[in-house]
Amino acid sequence: MNNDKYVGLDVHSATIVAAVHDAAGNCVMESIIETKPKTIRDFIRAISGRVHVAFEQGMHAAWLFDLIRSFVYRIVVCDPRHNKLILSGSKSDKIDANKLAQLLRNGSLKPVYQGEATLRPLKELALQYNALVSDCTRVMSRIKAIFTGRAIPSGKQVYDPEHRAKWLAKLSEPVVRSRAESLFHQLDCINPLRQQAREALIYESRKQRATKLLRRIFSIGPIGAALIVAIVGNPHRFRTKRQFWAYCGFAVVTHSSADYKIVNGRMRRNPRNVLTRGLNHNYNRIMKKVFKMAAVFASEREPFAPYYQKMIDSGISPAMARLTLARKIAAIALAVWKSEQEFNPAKIFDHSVATKKALTRRRLRWKRSTNEVVTQSTEETPKKAERRQLKEKPATKTFVNKSTKGASKTIRAGN
Repeated sequence: MNNDKYVGLDVHSATIVAAVHDAAGNCVMESIIETKPKTIRDFIRAISGRVHVAFEQGMHAAWLFDLIRSFVYRIVVCDPRHNKLILSGSKSDKIDANKLAQLLRNGSLKPVYQGEATLRPLKELALQYNALVSDCTRVMSRIKAIFTGRAIPSGKQVYDPEHRAKWLAKLSEPVVRSRAESLFHQLDCINPLRQQAREALIYESRKQRATKLLRRIFSIGPIGAALIVAIVGNPHRFRTKRQFWAYCGFAVVTHSSADYKIVNGRMRRNPRNVLTRGLNHNYNRIMKKVFKMAAVFASEREPFAPYYQKMIDSGISPAMARLTLARKIAAIALAVWKSEQEFNPAKIFDHSVATKKALTRRRLRWKRSTNEVVTQSTEETPKKAERRQLKEKPATKTFVNKSTKGASKTIRAGN
């Protein structure tokens, strides 16, 4: 008998609404519990059988995942953007919990990776550093907007404390000058905190061997390596580089319709062009920022500069060339991390014969699928001529007369 239980949790800061379904899809229990560790653990322990739990990604997800992971058979922290069933019909905490349990039982939830427990300190430091960098950038943009809005040209010198009095004197309105002084004070407070977070992040990242491997890749510095290890966690989450590209926001999205048609009673692929809709929108912002900055830095220096320049010379726009370079660096980082081998610049442009043959076979298959004619040479090679002559020559059988040594008689197969 299947004794699996599927639990959907609608989590809030004060309470959690839980719905428990059995293997047949029947709701066997609904409960409202307090959002406290002991209450949650006691509720999970009281459920018999193999317990599967699902709840949506949110501010409580990491805490709740670590709290109950040792008491259940399986946990799925799902992406709420993919739960379209919850958005249909009426909405309440009980309805949402029951729909989560139903989707969990059907296997229709898309899980969100929660990271390794050993990397949790590094991830917290990475998020802290990224938040302080964003705050610093926001304040600097507001300061520059004050001067730009009054037709006062400004550069990086406007943020320098030594020249601050000179820039404030250019603002004639007292209220505007007071606002600028407040923003300058915010900048002075955030910059030391950002520097402290940077040092703490680098110090914590040195405990991981993966950061040492990633730092060997040119254009990925200590902060970039620390952010990659903290956010990705485990490189084996991604089976191929294309899955990693989608996580970083470098996957190409295509749309097509009416892909097949009937020609002479046989199914053929429609040769119309596939429409490209740009890059995927569901990605990790920090990872895309890291690899884009790495591509901008690497485009002007060895060993990636020749690769970038070759694309520019072939007519590719600079934006597309930087995107291709960012995808290249991301693929290299994933391969180095998985293999735990140091980065070898000599392998960047190493296109082996096997790779070329694989690409050729892929192009031929694509041409056949689109019903295009593949032109082949009509010249007959020596091997083909020999095979043709063997096919045209009639088959013969040889019989040896045992009474006469060395004598034989050949009879044609058709006689």
